[in-house]
Amino acid sequence: PPLTSTSNPPPLFDGTTSGVQEVRVPPLTSTSEPPSLFDGTTRLYISYVCPFAQRVWITRNYKGLQDKIKLVPIDLQNKPAWYKEKVYPESKVPALEHNGKVVGESIDLIKYVDDNFDGPSVIPSDPAKKEFGEQLISHVDTFTRELYTSLKGDPIQQSSPAFDYLENALGKFDDGPFFLGQFSWVDIAYVPFVERFQLVFSEVFKHDITEGRPKLAAWIEEVNKISAYTQTRADPKELVDIFKKRFLVLKQHSHIPQD
Repeated sequence: PPLTSTSNPPPLFDGTTSGVQEVRVPPLTSTSEPPSLFDGTTRLYISYVCPFAQRVWITRNYKGLQDKIKLVPIDLQNKPAWYKEKVYPESKVPALEHNGKVVGESIDLIKYVDDNFDGPSVIPSDPAKKEFGEQLISHVDTFTRELYTSLKGDPIQQSSPAFDYLENALGKFDDGPFFLGQFSWVDIAYVPFVERFQLVFSEVFKHDITEGRPKLAAWIEEVNKISAYTQTRADPKELVDIFKKRFLVLKQHSHIPQD
């Protein structure tokens, strides 16, 4: 679609960024045997298309823990019964099997992986950055709720405050283009949702979320240079299909341009 903006838009999250890709093994399904649980292997249970699991996957990659934390993808539409019975009673992803126990909740897991494993820290020690980071993390659930709720009404108008929040939060620290200057847990917490909504707004609503938001545009461009993140991105077509099926099905068809 033609872009109304005169400046070049940042790249869409389209899976083209280079970087060594881990081989993605097929997700485990209801017919899959369980791994040999609690055998001393650290396992991160994810879904390839779950934004919450993606947060912990990015953290693992950024800290260089590919050999220390084994990825175990689960098919959420056809889950193995043993996952709920033997691994994580909540039956959600992400979950981390480590030292004989299982830990859940994506934000908690970012912190857990940061605290318990080697590699560069994603939570800065600088007091001002730490405080601002906590503030942004405490807002992330509100942010995601606003975005998903916007799909039920006028998406472009109703999502605008959420994206404006990001635009206003960026640029507080001048030692880098990320929320806390350098790449951190704040970027990790927000990027899976920006990835999805930038894509859906572009593909379905023909709207560029970075229009009039130069700092957000620069942030998207820079985060796309971080291979720890780009290696976790889902197939764009699959993401759009998921949104169309799950979140846009209730909307009037007249609101959704046909392919």
